Amino acid sequence: MQRGIDLARAYWEQHGEPMLREQFPQLRGRVAAGLFGSGSECFGFDDEISRDHDFEPGFMLLLPGEDVVDRRTAFLLERAYARLPKAFMGLERGRMQPVGGPRRGVLRAAEVFTDRVGSADGVLSVDQWLALPEYALAEAVNGEIFFDGPGEVTAIRARLARYPEDVRKKKLAGQLLLMGQAGQYNYPRCLAHGEKGAAQLAAIEFARAAMSAAFLLNGVYQPYYKWALRAMRRLPRLSLHAELVEYLISTDNEGDLAAAKRDVIEGMAADVIDALVDEGLTRADCGDLEKHAYSVNDAIADARLRNLHVLAAV
Repeated sequence: MQRGIDLARAYWEQHGEPMLREQFPQLRGRVAAGLFGSGSECFGFDDEISRDHDFEPGFMLLLPGEDVVDRRTAFLLERAYARLPKAFMGLERGRMQPVGGPRRGVLRAAEVFTDRVGSADGVLSVDQWLALPEYALAEAVNGEIFFDGPGEVTAIRARLARYPEDVRKKKLAGQLLLMGQAGQYNYPRCLAHGEKGAAQLAAIEFARAAMSAAFLLNGVYQPYYKWALRAMRRLPRLSLHAELVEYLISTDNEGDLAAAKRDVIEGMAADVIDALVDEGLTRADCGDLEKHAYSVNDAIADARLRNLHVLAAV
């Protein structure tokens, strides 16, 4: 099956790049082309089902500010883009919206990144890093850049590619605490009270925090929830936890199943602790995730960030 990102690259190479070279040679060193952002194709998760909407040939042509590429030139680029072939590899390009539309077409790079992460140049304060939804960061750095004349789009994406280490530790500490509270403490207590629904909620909270911790330990942003398990299966480390997460949230809490789920929770906790130890992120020496959460938090260099509540970043 033709992947959306490959379709976009082929369309750029066969039609976009010749358009730029022949009609706007003066802009080759000033623009970038690629595809990233929202949409399963930008993560490489597209399939036959995802072709039912927003699946078409096209690419993003990213411009610098008006001081470099003025409005008239941008308008001429939009017109040229609109005249590119409507049919490509058996697919039809949809009708373009003004200024190229939100996902493909002629766009100002500063506006794309501001809309996505609140910063035109990818420079973020600690508070901005803490407040941004992780899926928004994932959508700012996914996909591919096919061409980058000035290199600025590539540089912005590099600035956004990973959490600053202190921010990663703060987020990780919070998720570890939630894992411990929900899975190691509240799940068995809810079962002891006979609250099977509450136990399932505890299992779900543990699973959600465990997923976040896995992405943080891999240094990769977790995408939007509907793609999170698929992305988790591709992680270099803790990828097998994706199947365990599915098990925890899709099974009930009767008899032997409840005991099995307690074992799964403790096994996942042990795997996460092993990863923390391997990275030198914790000094705690026990199986209690709460103690590891505070150990990770204590290692944050930025005193202000370290002294915020341990759950401040989750």
